[in-house]
Amino acid sequence: MADAFLSHVSDTLSLIKAEGLYKTERMITSPQGGEITVGGRQVINLCANNYLGLADHPALIEAAKNAMEPKGFGMASVRFICGTQDIHRELEQRLAKFLGKDDSILFAACFDANGGLFEPLLGPEDAIISDSLNHASIIDGVRLCKAKRYRYMNNDMNDLEAWLKQAREDGARHIMIATDGVFSMDGYLANLPRIRELADKYHAVVMVDDCHATGFMGPRGAGTPDHFGVDVDILTGTLGKALGGAIGGYIAGPQPVIDLLRQRARPYLFSNSLPPSIVAAGLEAIRLVEDGDMLRKQLFGNAKYWRAGLEKLGFDLLPGEHPIIPVMLGEAQLAQDMAARLFDEGVYVSGFFFPVVPRGQARIRTQMNAALTRDELDRALAAFGKVGKALGVI
Repeated sequence: MADAFLSHVSDTLSLIKAEGLYKTERMITSPQGGEITVGGRQVINLCANNYLGLADHPALIEAAKNAMEPKGFGMASVRFICGTQDIHRELEQRLAKFLGKDDSILFAACFDANGGLFEPLLGPEDAIISDSLNHASIIDGVRLCKAKRYRYMNNDMNDLEAWLKQAREDGARHIMIATDGVFSMDGYLANLPRIRELADKYHAVVMVDDCHATGFMGPRGAGTPDHFGVDVDILTGTLGKALGGAIGGYIAGPQPVIDLLRQRARPYLFSNSLPPSIVAAGLEAIRLVEDGDMLRKQLFGNAKYWRAGLEKLGFDLLPGEHPIIPVMLGEAQLAQDMAARLFDEGVYVSGFFFPVVPRGQARIRTQMNAALTRDELDRALAAFGKVGKALGVI
């Protein structure tokens, strides 16, 4: 490999470190949970997407174990060749029923689902209008599509309507509005009721990435459409957050859409099927979610308690109703320093900074889950208070 190329890569890494933007990883030696073991220490975990605390649930572990004996370890193939088992279709149909859709299609991850969604469905004659804060996977999926691209300011319904008008004036055959259900860096919910109204007015299709909502938002836990009581056309989501925290994504929607994606979605056609153990655990996770009223009550009780505690300490928080509760700090290095000191105090959090969030908007994104106890939250609040005062944040 050319020395000049490696030198360029090394210089880029040095610049990332100098700007305080270099990300490091700590090794966890325990299962994911409310408390985890890192470097031989027990710490309170406030930065996992383990909303319902199912990542180490005995029922999911048992379901995964029990699937390997009769179904094997892996499929060693893609779905249309020889990679589809009966439980793959069972999970797709269970997801569709839970989400109120005709059918669903499984992917290795929701990044793949979003990456494979747009290109098979839309062409150069069509248009996609995407929220400016959409997840990177939506952005990449839109880039792979030949449809015209428009972007509206985050959750700004006036701007969305202006672009819908523009797309119609530009002669778009079909229009798709693409949005996150929950904007994960902020914990804000998309304004789905108004998006639905505008979509109906301008004859557009609504696509929602509901990764940070499926399993716990809404009275049934079926996500942001369930929360708002509105219907959307296409839902994407994951098994890797509230539904057990492993891996696996999906698209749910009308039967013709799912059928076409099964024929044309490239990540589906060219990636191995999900392992049987993951599929079996996913089925068990849906069962737990359908009976999960107490888990959701615990989750939102924790979120309310945690937000009130941080506000009392004087931290700058973004408003919201979601279990994502960002503590705003501004500078990347401050976010990293605070995360490091909190770890010393027994609290595991991560600093979020550019390019994950805009420059000058660095933060520590805290996340609640149903497995956390009030004692753990009180200890974490004490640590936040101590470190926040030491760093001059509060």
